[in-house]
Amino acid sequence: MNLSRNKRLEQTLLTLALLTLPLAGAGCSTNPATGQKQFNLLSQSQEVSLGSEAAPQFLKEYGGPIPSPGIRQYVSEVGLKLAKVSERPSLPWEFHAVDSAQINAFALPGGKVFITRGLLSKLDSEAQLAGVLGHEIGHVTAQHIGQQMSRAAVASGVVQVIGVAASVQDETWLQVLGVGAQAGGGLYLLKFGRDQETQSDELGVRYMTTLGYNPMAQIQVMRVLKEASGGGGGMEMLQTHPLPQTRIEHLRDHIRSKYPNFRDESQMAFRKQAYQDAVLTPLAKLPPPKHTGQ
Repeated sequence: MNLSRNKRLEQTLLTLALLTLPLAGAGCSTNPATGQKQFNLLSQSQEVSLGSEAAPQFLKEYGGPIPSPGIRQYVSEVGLKLAKVSERPSLPWEFHAVDSAQINAFALPGGKVFITRGLLSKLDSEAQLAGVLGHEIGHVTAQHIGQQMSRAAVASGVVQVIGVAASVQDETWLQVLGVGAQAGGGLYLLKFGRDQETQSDELGVRYMTTLGYNPMAQIQVMRVLKEASGGGGGMEMLQTHPLPQTRIEHLRDHIRSKYPNFRDESQMAFRKQAYQDAVLTPLAKLPPPKHTGQ
């Protein structure tokens, strides 16, 4: 055994540990939505700033707004109601329905949420829409995006160990977010881990049931995604999310445990006719989507 070599190794590890302490201290806090400790270097003001700056580019890359003011308003109203009962109601939430054939939904930092025309066409109830939007709201309230961006920034060397958040400009964070790259390319915000997706599913169910939506609609959404994945082509959501069957099984157990009255549709509604009138009927009258997803 080489004692001098071991001594140098110990000193190196100690130095690294001491250098990392400011980084951990600067980014660790307890998240009010999940109740868990998190590592997130983004402040709320940075989240809002980044989301506001990035949203126009993502809107453009996904075909722009869907050409139906009624659908856009309906999606926004449902989303805003859900956001209001979340742990971060004061964020400047926006909900965008985009003219893309892709089957997808995602959120940017600070409360900018997107759902594609392709996914809207696969749903059949307002409760399912609430499930999708609630899930994306969950990513924002749990600050998953900031956590992913922070880890990516540290791993890539964008963030220095000393001087952490103060030295990182919004332009740098936008690069980490993927702004300037092709949508769906290397976006850290979409690459959530299984635990984060599970958290967002549970948070989405929490928000939708608070408003009286039936939580089984969330499982129905997973079945829609599972069926769509068999057809191939344009299924970006399945490239960035765990398999639907895994989420179905977890949601089934979670709902039965936490929401035993889910069978009572007088208390937990689906609102299928409302969705048909507000989304599916006008969708059928629109020209083909601008963004094909290919």
